[in-house]
Amino acid sequence: MMSAVIEFVVPLAYFLAAVMLIYGLKAMSSPVTARRGIVLSGWAMAVAVAVTFAHPKVSDHYGLMLLAIGTGGLAAWVSARRVAMTDMPQMIALYNGMGGGAAAAIAAVELLKLISGEVVLDTVTIVLAVLGGIIGAVAFSGSLIAFAKLQGWIKKAWRFGGQHVINTAVFAAVLGLGIYLMVAPASPAVLAAFFGLALVLGVLMTIPIGGADMPVVISLYNALTGLAVGFEGYVLQNPAMMIAGIVVGAAGSLLTQLMARSMNRSLANVLFAGFGQAEEETQGGALTGEIKSIDATDAGIQLAYAEKVIIVPGYGLAVAQAQHKIWELCELLAQRGVKVSFAIHPVAGRMPGHMNVLLAEAGVPYDMIHDLEDINAQFPTTDVALVIGANDVVNPAARKDTSSPIYGMPILDVDKAKNCIVVKRGQGTGFSGIENLLFFEDNTRMLYGDAQKVAQQLIADVKALG
Repeated sequence: MMSAVIEFVVPLAYFLAAVMLIYGLKAMSSPVTARRGIVLSGWAMAVAVAVTFAHPKVSDHYGLMLLAIGTGGLAAWVSARRVAMTDMPQMIALYNGMGGGAAAAIAAVELLKLISGEVVLDTVTIVLAVLGGIIGAVAFSGSLIAFAKLQGWIKKAWRFGGQHVINTAVFAAVLGLGIYLMVAPASPAVLAAFFGLALVLGVLMTIPIGGADMPVVISLYNALTGLAVGFEGYVLQNPAMMIAGIVVGAAGSLLTQLMARSMNRSLANVLFAGFGQAEEETQGGALTGEIKSIDATDAGIQLAYAEKVIIVPGYGLAVAQAQHKIWELCELLAQRGVKVSFAIHPVAGRMPGHMNVLLAEAGVPYDMIHDLEDINAQFPTTDVALVIGANDVVNPAARKDTSSPIYGMPILDVDKAKNCIVVKRGQGTGFSGIENLLFFEDNTRMLYGDAQKVAQQLIADVKALG
């Protein structure tokens, strides 16, 4: 009787957890409901984990399960409490990699059981186990490299002669070993070689990709992790894993397409092209004009007496942790009757939604934050466009220079504003290594300095005007 109840309750609980997860992900699509979505998804995961202890196939190793949950939960709690908002992209990359690694580990265990004769799996299950193993291992090692790039441990894109040939050879070897595992009796050594090469493939795929493409890469590995989890959910006959994996994989795939489209590039171009090389290798047409600077006092006067200001945040704002000071400046301007808005490019920062998260943390109302499609038409009627630490996403070369690597990429049209002030530490190029034509425009002035210190000075200058 008890076993019959368990066999009914466990699938029902998994189904409820999956429904909660789907609703949670849906809620995350809007800043207004994102917090509720995160909480709901967290409870969905808690339900799925708790009910696993009652799963008919889980009859021992409860101590190890509790140890793993306790260790992982403590590490996640501590890291989540301590991580700065500026470091959120690398934490996302790291946690995403853990999901891929977990899926690969499940595949390894099940395939090892198959090799040892402990279990007998049907053909579909074996195929999905192998595919999930490849995808999970690639997502794991690739995400770790993305983390290292975002953390600054790997400071350049590593490219070498014959790289595509080597990558193709490694992929062919992984695929060959995977097919061998599917159709013939294998050994633990073959299994180890299979996963070892899959991990190497993830590294080789990611090291040549430049920092400018990290939002796309993170989204891609998120999709791959979801796909791997879905496959391994089928292997374990776990409905919660299957549904969660499919949903995450689909959402990640759509987001990856959105990110690539926002850069006017195909996913293949992101993965295999040499975008992000040195400026002298990628710069398009000749630059004309000169860079003109402005001091904080004059910039403060322009902002204070403007009727309409649009602020464009970028990674420089995140590094300086200037979001709170910028919002304080906005409140001062609003008190003077200035209409202030924020313009967000889809790939601003180092992960999708990075700028939205920073502004939300500072308390910026959601109705002041606008996407590229919604606000671009407003720049021609804007008195001052204040660009803070953004570079490639405001580069007019995307519209004007047909020889530029970013030509055709949708950008924020800040150059069409009556005046443009760019807050930047120096005259260096962005992560793509391309010189920004915006800096040479007649209506652009450069305000050099750390974004937070500049914001503090602008606040003082605006207050001094009374």
